[in-house]
Amino acid sequence: MSAPQPTHRDLSAGAPLWLLAELTYRCPLQCPYCSNPLDFAAHRNELTTAEWVETMRQARAMGAVQLGFSGGEPLVRDDLETLVAEARQLGFYTNLITSALGLDEARITALRDAGLDHIQISLQAGDAEVAAAVAGSPKAHARKLAMARAVKAAGYPMVLNVVLHRHNIDDLDAIIALCDDLGADAVELANCQMYGWAQLNRAGLLPSRAQLEAAEATTARWRERLAARGRDMRLLFVVPDYYAERPKACMGGWGAIFMTVAPDGAVLPCHSARELPMTFPNVRDQSLAAIWYDSDAFNRFRGEAWMPRPCRDCDERHQDYGGCRCQAYLLTGDPAATDPVCALSPQHALIEDAREEAERAGRGGGELVMRNRRESQVFCRE
Repeated sequence: MSAPQPTHRDLSAGAPLWLLAELTYRCPLQCPYCSNPLDFAAHRNELTTAEWVETMRQARAMGAVQLGFSGGEPLVRDDLETLVAEARQLGFYTNLITSALGLDEARITALRDAGLDHIQISLQAGDAEVAAAVAGSPKAHARKLAMARAVKAAGYPMVLNVVLHRHNIDDLDAIIALCDDLGADAVELANCQMYGWAQLNRAGLLPSRAQLEAAEATTARWRERLAARGRDMRLLFVVPDYYAERPKACMGGWGAIFMTVAPDGAVLPCHSARELPMTFPNVRDQSLAAIWYDSDAFNRFRGEAWMPRPCRDCDERHQDYGGCRCQAYLLTGDPAATDPVCALSPQHALIEDAREEAERAGRGGGELVMRNRRESQVFCRE
């Protein structure tokens, strides 16, 4: 199948450096901020082991050096160790992004022997009750803590990721204390970004400015405390886009350094791009090189020719690349619009309205639709 003609082709496009392999959308958890598409259940035709191996070979031949195994929960794939071993042979630096459900000491050993370089485990909260409510599993929290310790015992650095939102951000002191007690080497405190399920649940997830500022202060105090103890636990605090005045350089720019391959083989410039009203090419139909360099999907928002005003006249366009296309579409209905996060956007009032909505919400934030849509959970601790 020949590749569709691009809207315009940026001949200066470099090679992809990062490949995110979303091996599956299947997951035992029900997190209401899941980054998988809302219709994830419709994408069941997962790439086979052989198809994933060929995809990795093509990406490496193009110059990609880092490979993340993600999902859903990548551990539900029985061939994960095989894929890790192939990635090691190809020369990738590999990272497993996991809930740790499906992990045990034997599998940690198998993954290490296969050549896995790095494991990142997600936590939902510092409190077991809140964690169970967010994840939809009463046993997940204890399992995560046990596996975090096991990962470090196996010789890996303990890297934890905590998605912060209205329901756990006020407990950040306890969350960081838990990470410290576990012996974590690095903790990413990633405020929830409003895509996918998080956008659906925005009213119940976006914290107020006061909550955010308190969390930043808590993080700063912990950094000072850790430094005074000589404790090397790195704390990365990621501010939610909705409280920034300039948009972030999403994925380093559209089609610049990053590509995602979805479970069914669709190739995306970022893991949220399926939300856009676009058709994305598939590795079952075209080579990765043809997709990266020639497809309409990867060329549509490359460079600057697509940019509207005020982006095209902005001195910061080389730094933020016009912001996030998914965010622009979700907020305005136009994927080519200036990201409303930017204070210069003519539609910045949409962000201001969302902030005001967060100010009016109670601490619990109301009802959340869980990832599997079969039930919703009300958090209210006022």
